[in-house]
Amino acid sequence: MHLKYLRAFAVLAEELHFGRAAERLAVAQPQLSVWIRRLEQELGVVLFERSSRAVRLTDAGHAVLGPVLKTLESAGLIERAAMLGSSAVVGRVVVGYAGASSRDVVPPLAKAVRAAEPGIELKLKSLVYGGLAPVEVASGAIDMGFGRLPVRDKDVRTRVFAYERIQVALPEDHPLALSEAVALKDLAKEPFVAFPATIGSNLRDATTRLALEAGFSPRVMQEAPDSYAVLSLVAAGVGVTLTLSSVRHINVPGLVYRELSGPPVHLAVAVVWRDQGVGSATQAVLDIFEQLMPTPPAPAGRILD
Repeated sequence: MHLKYLRAFAVLAEELHFGRAAERLAVAQPQLSVWIRRLEQELGVVLFERSSRAVRLTDAGHAVLGPVLKTLESAGLIERAAMLGSSAVVGRVVVGYAGASSRDVVPPLAKAVRAAEPGIELKLKSLVYGGLAPVEVASGAIDMGFGRLPVRDKDVRTRVFAYERIQVALPEDHPLALSEAVALKDLAKEPFVAFPATIGSNLRDATTRLALEAGFSPRVMQEAPDSYAVLSLVAAGVGVTLTLSSVRHINVPGLVYRELSGPPVHLAVAVVWRDQGVGSATQAVLDIFEQLMPTPPAPAGRILD
């Protein structure tokens, strides 16, 4: 029984979404499906109930989850024990990440930390929304995380490492889809699909802010918990949405992306950590991440703050 099958099972059991789990594991979704099927074949049971709407653990899946997590923890201890002789820093760092925009951040960071500081255990925690990262860091629930500016919490520090361009996502048969760029005012009468307003989504806040500047309040007809669900609803014709350049890899049939007309508008993406009391392991990960993804020059256009 391969550890990679067990890791795939554990991640999918946490995410309950093949797309997000595959991104977290840095593999293609079909490969993840193959690993899960092979594990089910080896165990002789079905671990997940799969439907077009949801993925759920079966009774057998719930039963094996605890032993799988213990096995993975033991394997991690063995690996770290074997490498401690060459490691300058030992510790555990909990990293909070959210959404499809983290796909280009988390895998290379995990690889770089493992190579540079094998004594550090990197624990990944899904936050669903990047806007939750400052609160989670300030409370001590995570040691560092990735989110978008603005960050209002005074107990945390931030460093920008990327800029994401705000774009429009439309059903492919929408009249505005024929244009290369869409003016925000032309969406005034459109139904919107968006993240929930109560969860801490910087993109939802930016959507409201930009719409008000264009002279209207967005009429949100449907809320969805992640970019995959939002864009799928847009493709189905439920409404339009403002999204980010970092999620353009999500190719949903019936969906098109278009630029906003006028000067480009960006959200800054930042790493967040506590202002005081940063441990040596967390500082080492922050240093590695700064080498991996230094602060880029500000892009042309407008940066929302």
